[in-house]
Amino acid sequence: MISTYCDTSSLKEIKESINKFKVRGITTNPSLMRQNNVNNYKLHCKKILKISKNLPVSFEVFGDDKIEIYRQAKIISSWGKNVFVKIPIINTKKKFMTPVIKKLHLEGIKINVTAIFTLNQINKINKIIKPKTDIILSIFSGRIADNGIDPEKIVKYGVKIFKNKKNVKILWASCRENFNYYQAKRSGCKIITIPLKFIKNLNKK
Repeated sequence: MISTYCDTSSLKEIKESINKFKVRGITTNPSLMRQNNVNNYKLHCKKILKISKNLPVSFEVFGDDKIEIYRQAKIISSWGKNVFVKIPIINTKKKFMTPVIKKLHLEGIKINVTAIFTLNQINKINKIIKPKTDIILSIFSGRIADNGIDPEKIVKYGVKIFKNKKNVKILWASCRENFNYYQAKRSGCKIITIPLKFIKNLNKK
């Protein structure tokens, strides 16, 4: 069974995706916030949490170094029990963020490890995950496909690696078309996050 999340920062879209299409969660990021002219990140996130109620919601850090990522993650996590903190697997300097991800994970912070592209990155994450705290691994399938690589092979590898870790959910991210839903489903993903326009198309009778 795959759960559909809506990938947006629009309050209107979030309401529609939850009320009309019964999505199971929300993901967003700073880029989507900018597209919606969000000026107060914390305030907007609180509005999203009010609408989403108890559904899982992923908010991303802005920080790019381990100390700042850790500080921001602790703050963002405190906004709600249903909050997952999105942390990139590598920063803009191509440094792995696994040390700070491990530290937060061991402290019980729910994390959405984002922008995963390779088998090597999946293996690095596998080494640090413990069996208690929930964690989402977002594989950027659309961008993987943009580079001429079959994302299903990477996603299936992740699903296989973590099949015995019930607290880990593989998420198909960076959708490009409706067909990605069926790819994610047959790959064994627990979650797919997609824009509302794709959710609407998939629900057409």
